[in-house]
Amino acid sequence: MMGRANSVGLFPAETSMPGEPGELKDRDGPVFQFSRMESLLRGRALRRLTVDGVDAVFVRDPVLVRTILVGESKNYGKGELFRKARNLSRVGMLSEDETMHRHYRRLANPYMRSSKVEEYVPVMRDVVRDFTSSWRAGESVDIQSEMCRITCAVVVETLMTGLPPETTKALSERLSRLAWEMIRKPLHGKAAARAARPGAAWRLSRARAEFRELLTACIADLLDSPESTAGYLSALLADSDDEGNRLLTAEGACEEAVMMLTAATVTTASVMSWALYVLSTDPSVEELLLKDLARRRSGSAGHDQGASSYTLRFLMEVLRLYPPVWISCRKALSDVELGGHPLPAGTNLVFSSYLLHRDPERYPNPSRFDPDRWLSLRLGQADASYIPFGIGSKGCIGEPFAWQQLEVILDVVTQEWKLSTEPGHRVRTAPETTLHPRRLLMTPQPR
Repeated sequence: MMGRANSVGLFPAETSMPGEPGELKDRDGPVFQFSRMESLLRGRALRRLTVDGVDAVFVRDPVLVRTILVGESKNYGKGELFRKARNLSRVGMLSEDETMHRHYRRLANPYMRSSKVEEYVPVMRDVVRDFTSSWRAGESVDIQSEMCRITCAVVVETLMTGLPPETTKALSERLSRLAWEMIRKPLHGKAAARAARPGAAWRLSRARAEFRELLTACIADLLDSPESTAGYLSALLADSDDEGNRLLTAEGACEEAVMMLTAATVTTASVMSWALYVLSTDPSVEELLLKDLARRRSGSAGHDQGASSYTLRFLMEVLRLYPPVWISCRKALSDVELGGHPLPAGTNLVFSSYLLHRDPERYPNPSRFDPDRWLSLRLGQADASYIPFGIGSKGCIGEPFAWQQLEVILDVVTQEWKLSTEPGHRVRTAPETTLHPRRLLMTPQPR
């Protein structure tokens, strides 16, 4: 455990305050208190805090966060400070071994690069239409649950091609149950401690077991029929060394696929839920977005491209205010110096994209939803002030897939339906595995 901040020279004496280290508690329940975080960190580039009973250093400076993730990333490994953050897999892309991580990142790349993702668009549109066609005018829809179902079906049907239709459907349904339980898994505080007790997480365990059971059966079928293919899953099974020896066992391929498919759904489902909610709160934003989507859909000459596209600016602003991966942890692999402060090996370093994205020095009036701020605001190359997908060698490999999926879902849903919440209903933020709305019931009406 680290000593007091002053005794290790982490902060100048004049920055100390009574009661250090600060403690991030869920004093009012299981909700992580963002206001508490802000007050503890105000004016500090670094501050030692106790998180879930573990000493850590919270990093608020975006330049120092970039140092951790990019400039000196070799000095920092994965942190596992939070009870939630037990990886679904420790093989493949989530391996501690950097060489193995790069290898499986390259293996996934052909299915995630922008040119390939564009080929998925017709399938994505069909999936979204199939689900939204079951909505009924005036009948409430649990938007988060629906977004889980849609994103899971999209991922299975695009990345795991060649499976029998009934298998594809069953995999999508089981993955959606797993994704929904993952989204709601507590990350911090007493709720996370309770969830870690034996038997407490039975819904998540059952959902994961059911999905893995069917996925394992798919893998067995593929191994018995070498001529069959199933996209990304087949690529995992075919991966071999120079002598033709398979690198992943069937169990390892299953774990890697579970990781990839879950990561590709839980974050997108949360972001899409926020996007539809935000759209329902501002008619002027909705009007501009619908016009831009119509232009993009028609492929009309001269429609906005890049950062000038209102659709892109809208989604960038949603991701700024509601980054799904809202807090992260790294661990110093050796003695390091960060921002002029020495840190011993094993130090947990925590940073929050939620706070980085709401820094008033970078984003004037940071709580205001304003897509037009991106007309003049440029992403900094020297800091990490905007990292909804992470940055550096461990940044999200599925970013092109996510952007495309978000736009397709947004386009298809808004083309057919206008969604609204009950007047006066306040949607609460739930910072759990992802940053998602606590409960989001919306009522669809035909356009």
